[in-house]
Amino acid sequence: MVEQQIVARGVRSAPVLEAMLKVPREAFMPRHLLEFAYDDAPLPIEQQQTISQPFIVAFMTEALALKGGETVLEIGAGSGYAAAVLAEIAEQVYTVERIESLAHGAQDRLKDLGYSNVEVLHGDGTLGWPEHAPYDAIIVAAGGPAIPQSLKEQLAVGGRLVIPVGRDQRSQELIRITRVSIDKYESEDIADVRFVPLIGEQGWRAVDDVQAGTARELTSAEISDAIADACEPFVDISTADLAPLVQRIGNSRVVLIGEASHGTSEFYTMRARITQELIEKGGFDFVAIEGDWPDAARIDHYVRHFEYPPSEWTAFARFPRWMWRNEETRQFVDWLREHNAKLGAEKRVAFRGLDLYSLYSSVREVLKYLDEVDPESAEVARMRYGCLTPWQADPATYGRAALTGRYRSCEPQVVRMLEDLSRKQTAYAEHDGERFLDAVQNARLVANAERYYRIMYYGSRASWNLRDQYMFETLKTLLDSRGPESRAIVWAHNSHVGDATVTEMSARGEFNIGQLCREEFGDQAYSIGFGTHTGTVAAASDWDGPMEVKDVVPSHENSYERLFHDTGLPRLVLALRRYATEDITSIMSKPRVERAIGVIYRPETELASHYFQAVLAQQFDEYIWFDETSAVRTFETAELEGVPDTYPFGL
Repeated sequence: MVEQQIVARGVRSAPVLEAMLKVPREAFMPRHLLEFAYDDAPLPIEQQQTISQPFIVAFMTEALALKGGETVLEIGAGSGYAAAVLAEIAEQVYTVERIESLAHGAQDRLKDLGYSNVEVLHGDGTLGWPEHAPYDAIIVAAGGPAIPQSLKEQLAVGGRLVIPVGRDQRSQELIRITRVSIDKYESEDIADVRFVPLIGEQGWRAVDDVQAGTARELTSAEISDAIADACEPFVDISTADLAPLVQRIGNSRVVLIGEASHGTSEFYTMRARITQELIEKGGFDFVAIEGDWPDAARIDHYVRHFEYPPSEWTAFARFPRWMWRNEETRQFVDWLREHNAKLGAEKRVAFRGLDLYSLYSSVREVLKYLDEVDPESAEVARMRYGCLTPWQADPATYGRAALTGRYRSCEPQVVRMLEDLSRKQTAYAEHDGERFLDAVQNARLVANAERYYRIMYYGSRASWNLRDQYMFETLKTLLDSRGPESRAIVWAHNSHVGDATVTEMSARGEFNIGQLCREEFGDQAYSIGFGTHTGTVAAASDWDGPMEVKDVVPSHENSYERLFHDTGLPRLVLALRRYATEDITSIMSKPRVERAIGVIYRPETELASHYFQAVLAQQFDEYIWFDETSAVRTFETAELEGVPDTYPFGL
């Protein structure tokens, strides 16, 4: 790294080069990015910050002209990497970090690595650290609108201050200030650079997102050019180069891949293509979809070549059938079965459902399992589930009746059934661990679905939150069942996989699986969103209504979708959050409306019914754009003649 990326680009200071050779950059990075530790690139760390590229660290350190024995102040500790480089040369390093968790993390890493000559302060870096002034050198790892007066005053006579400065947050000039006397400073412009904003009393004002402080609004043409310059365009899904995307995903434990509608062919096909690439690369244990557990279990039985008899129903045969009963999903299922055929049973990739709609399919599966392993408990279960039977044809009718007081809640009975299964876990699991997991999950689904159908008629956030909390807990159960190194790919709507905290959902008190995954797994969760301008979509006009192929209204002029449409590019991939350019972060951090089409689409009220406000820069890690899209290709059972008896989409 040092020879090819630093010396070759002009850094000549012997103390700096020696320091760069000594400091292990991998010790200051997230584990899932270790393979990129010595790439000459900035990389994401905690709190949506970055570790600077090695060349920039070496270049700025050389600009300080350190000889050894100096007292140095660093502003912006980050993970502590640059402080360690400085500590290899200077006698004493003081570093200030405004984000508390980063400050503590840097302090711990530096201490563990034996850097006893570094002290870390959590505070406002624009104010410096006056208690230890004056400093022989000050280095600032963030760009400010001007040079903070506090830092100039804390510089010793003869000392040097290196700082990025610019009136626009998107670009700065790296400046070296030398204090030649008590009241005189000399300034030199060194290079054009791009750094994160220097937030603080004497820097940019603190904001919840990165949008504040830009010098002016960009024109539509400038925005389109910025997106076009930063994106990865492609012509065809089958030939798209996904290597850069897969590299950015890295070793993420959970990859959440979205869709902007429940009925768009291109979203499904591209999602399947990405999933195939990730599975072939290795390390993923299962695909978990926004679909019912029992229906997905039929698919799972097929793709993993199980020898015991499958469940006796057709997968995804109820409303909305087209959501998963389509050619795009079928092709992926057939591919996964073929892929798994080459692997031993323990290595086969599973296909799981996260959702909780299938109340009675799950009851049926619990009873079937108990009939085989514990007939006595099966009889008790039938009694406990008995209160649900009047509503078997339509669980939603039970929800209405429970709310109006016409029928008592079954929650105590169904929860007790789940508790019984849990108590007998060890004994049951001895029969078949995989099938026991299936039975327990079905029992959990019944307990949660009973509450879901009962509260959904309130029309409040409670039913949404219950559903996404359930999906998240199911995901964690699946990960735990596969061990601490397990990895998952999640398929769900954008509204579920994006981070709800940066959308209007949060203001309504709603959360989603994407938010919960970020909170649980941090940067080990990686989310991908989709969007389109126009085309056709498979959707209904009302719940339980017939599927229609509807025209998608061209995107709203104030939407994120319109920004992508205006690039003129038909298809593209754009990196966001940790891998975004400064321009893209700035553009995509301005709140705009974003479209979401579910199983119901009402074009006549589209702005009110299908748009919500979001901050795209933080909602997803990637965004995949198709300017024009088409409806998924559904099929009927009659089209499936000649398939094996175990085929999940059969009769």
